[in-house]
Amino acid sequence: MVVMANRAASQCLFQSLCDNLKPSLSHLSLQRRAFSHVPSRLKARERRCGHYEDSYAQHHSRQRKAANVARQAELKEQRAAALGDPIRGVTTPFIVSLDSNLSPPATASIEEVSHTTTSSSHAEPPPSPAHATDEAHLNYFLTKPELINSLDYSRSLSEPIVAVNRERADPTMEAEEANTHAAGHRVATEAISRIVSLANASSKERTRANVQRIIDTFGRHNTDGHLRPKAPSLQSSYSTIAEQKATPRAGPDTGSSEVQIGILTAKIRILADRYEGANRNDKVNKRNLRLLLHRRQKLLKYMHKKERGSEKWTNMIEKLGLTEATWKGQIAVE
Repeated sequence: MVVMANRAASQCLFQSLCDNLKPSLSHLSLQRRAFSHVPSRLKARERRCGHYEDSYAQHHSRQRKAANVARQAELKEQRAAALGDPIRGVTTPFIVSLDSNLSPPATASIEEVSHTTTSSSHAEPPPSPAHATDEAHLNYFLTKPELINSLDYSRSLSEPIVAVNRERADPTMEAEEANTHAAGHRVATEAISRIVSLANASSKERTRANVQRIIDTFGRHNTDGHLRPKAPSLQSSYSTIAEQKATPRAGPDTGSSEVQIGILTAKIRILADRYEGANRNDKVNKRNLRLLLHRRQKLLKYMHKKERGSEKWTNMIEKLGLTEATWKGQIAVE
């Protein structure tokens, strides 16, 4: 009973206090917070930057960024196209002449050649895809003058003997023998031309002929006579050390940078043709191609440092069709 009386007394006291405080709190008006659609992260950005970017400005910002990214990609493609192909470079007449030795020229179809061969007589040779007398470089280390002289000498040895006593000579028989000899010589000439032609040679012989052509074209034993060297630098021109005489060259130049670069270029084109065909999964060929590319890149960097601006450098770059991609940046074989 006592507890219940105390509880009722405390409630009455609390009610009286609240009634007394209501008039004093009536003049206070609590402001209700308005609803905001701006996220808290944008509010923080607004406080940090001092302004608030609306959706229109953000849309234009994204458009400018997309345009800049597209322009960067376009410029990257243009720079890559300007650098060129790091493997093949640019096609030049000298490169085309090297490739012409690596593949026989275009001829008629097999059916046409077979039909012409069977229908022709034994006196006339069948059509041949190779004409060694028209080629500048031949197989078996032969030269064009040597081939022509040998054919003329063999013709003179096999000519029919003319009768000394012309009274007993038969002009008709002599004319037939001359015609037979001429037809036989044409067949022999065609056969020899096919044998020594590079169009019918193996890949090893074609590469050897190309290497010899590169040595004759870029070797310093031939280029020193008509290509001027690089201008000396100031340090070398004012040097007090006496200029030493160059050691006379013994034989053709096979070790200079331009000759080695030309030989590597010919080998790289052969491996690239094989790799781009049906042998895409040939890992050994891919590794050999990568090694040759990096070896040529090192030689090009060295020669670019030593001979940049000289006629030797310009002559090599123009004839081999090498671009900056062959010695600048990273070369990847995919």
